[in-house]
Amino acid sequence: MGLRQQFREHWVAKQFVLPGQAVLLAVSGGGDSMVMADLFLKSEIPFAVAHCNFGLRGEASDMDEQLVGEWCIANKIKFHRTRFETKERSAEWKKGTQETARILRYEWFETIRKENKYAKIVTAHHANDNVETLLINLFKGTGISGIHGILPSSGNIIRPLLFATKEVLVAYAVEHNIAYREDASNDTDDYLRNAVRHNVVPAVLQWFPNAVVNVNESIERFGEVELLYKKAIARERKKLVEKRGQDYYIPILKLRHCEPLATICYELLLPFGFSSAQVPHVLNLLNAETGRYVSSPTHRVIRNRDFLVVTTQPAATADLVIIEAAPCVVDAGKYRFSFSIQPKPKAIPADPNIAYLDMKTLEFPLLVRKWRLGDYFYPFGMKMKKKKVSRLLIDEKIPLHEKEDVRILECNKRIAWVSGIRPDERFKVKETTEQVLVVKREPI
Repeated sequence: MGLRQQFREHWVAKQFVLPGQAVLLAVSGGGDSMVMADLFLKSEIPFAVAHCNFGLRGEASDMDEQLVGEWCIANKIKFHRTRFETKERSAEWKKGTQETARILRYEWFETIRKENKYAKIVTAHHANDNVETLLINLFKGTGISGIHGILPSSGNIIRPLLFATKEVLVAYAVEHNIAYREDASNDTDDYLRNAVRHNVVPAVLQWFPNAVVNVNESIERFGEVELLYKKAIARERKKLVEKRGQDYYIPILKLRHCEPLATICYELLLPFGFSSAQVPHVLNLLNAETGRYVSSPTHRVIRNRDFLVVTTQPAATADLVIIEAAPCVVDAGKYRFSFSIQPKPKAIPADPNIAYLDMKTLEFPLLVRKWRLGDYFYPFGMKMKKKKVSRLLIDEKIPLHEKEDVRILECNKRIAWVSGIRPDERFKVKETTEQVLVVKREPI
């Protein structure tokens, strides 16, 4: 069966788009994309062409654009083209040239797709690209999510040539006299994919001539295995992870009984930025004392008594905020504090997030600050017995990640309230109190 017939049957079988819907082909001018354009043309599938000139190869880039444009004119195909100042944008974004070019082209493709109501963006990735991607992911250690290779469909992007090898596409181009241009940069090993293509894959093919076909058949099975794997992980996540506010709690006893423990631990923490290399350190927390933690760029997983607690990394905030007068509202850490002066209520609500303080005992300015080692106060209800704030936090079993954001309300170097826990006896509302300062704390 010829490539054209294979393509038609594959296109129909995969149902990439509804019959009659137009798609947008990403055509660079290279052999793969020019063959793809010919297959769509001969198969009478409605499409338009998009071409990006990245200006990286001078006249050669302009000749690529000219070739694609002339082909579109000759075949009466709508042609979308654009030019990018890729090097300038790369320096501005502080990203590599290839990464910058990829971001630019896919953002532009999506803009053109939406503006013209094309169903999908189509790229010319083929079976050899799929093998290269699998090898790169395997060597990088991306886990099972990397060995499915290139997905035939991802969002608004489809890749209908993954069934065909590079050799088949080249043979088709020769047989049908399809004009295309070679990108000289593909002959160098400057980029990782080129290095794998020129050095790793040929070495494999010497020993396994059918490796590209065989690996692509395995990739399809890997994709199915991944679906089962994800379902199993979803079940484990539902059993093990409990969201409390903005944090996630994992019971250590249940986690210890999971098999395979390292894999489940890796998958549970992957959404929070933890790598596979950190899994052994996280597993060490199962036998560590309370307060030990492991950090990712965005989160921490903390041993807190019988749980591992996943919480966001604390943001850098001011150590103190000055309160000049009330009413006012200020933000400190994860919380917003509102201050108001009111008549003494008939009853004081028992809410740890609201403090009622006798105005006669207070003097502005007040301070909202982080607690410090050595801080002490006289907890309400303890008959003027002094207690360290650090000891109070231990007695109240406040987790480490919450301790860091406990704020103190201070008046004349005296603690009036340990927010969210208890006010100070010296500032309590008495029978003679006429006005109170009401301070409310709520999460931002």
